[in-house]
Amino acid sequence: MSRILIVDDEKNLRMTMRMCLEPFGYEISTADDGKDALRQLEEQEFDLILLDIRLPGMDGLEVLRRAVKHHPDIRIIMVSAHGTVENAVEAMKLGAVDFIQKPFTPQEIRTIVKQVLDREGLEETQALDYDSHIQLAKRYVSRRQFKTAMEHAKKAIASDPSRPQAFNLLGGLQEILGERLNAIKNYRVAVDLDPTYKPAQQNLDRAITVRKVSQPNLG
Repeated sequence: MSRILIVDDEKNLRMTMRMCLEPFGYEISTADDGKDALRQLEEQEFDLILLDIRLPGMDGLEVLRRAVKHHPDIRIIMVSAHGTVENAVEAMKLGAVDFIQKPFTPQEIRTIVKQVLDREGLEETQALDYDSHIQLAKRYVSRRQFKTAMEHAKKAIASDPSRPQAFNLLGGLQEILGERLNAIKNYRVAVDLDPTYKPAQQNLDRAITVRKVSQPNLG
């Protein structure tokens, strides 16, 4: 039985996620802030954390940073009310395994939890299609093995270059490794493939803004 910790300051959302997951055999605990979450992590083991990015006091990124420092094998899904979090690349760099946007459906939360928990059992030899390479890439992100994650993102693109997710993931990994120009190119490809794919558009907007701000004023 997998044990899951839900960290969110909204009581109704904690209850909703618990009701979505408990019928499928998961053992659920909840915390309403980062301090309580870290305390529970010290007292018991969890297989997965659903962690809101915006928490009172200690924010989700700081909880993520402290959690993976002391529990490097913990898998953490970041929850955001604003699509891909503004600092999604920083969260990936710290080892967040995935993201989900509020509001989400019961099926969406169950699917992402199952995907994350099932990744550990996925063998390299089983990665024969787009989705399995995406899952392996994200597994290596959680281990902070970014170059290996990048290899699987590229293999996903090779298996189906018409889908935006792998291009967006590759862009995020390139940002982590300092390849900002290549990252921007891949975000653009993802947006061109699907203008409605919000994570890529948000990453592109952020990456371009950061680049403009960092450039010297030559006027």
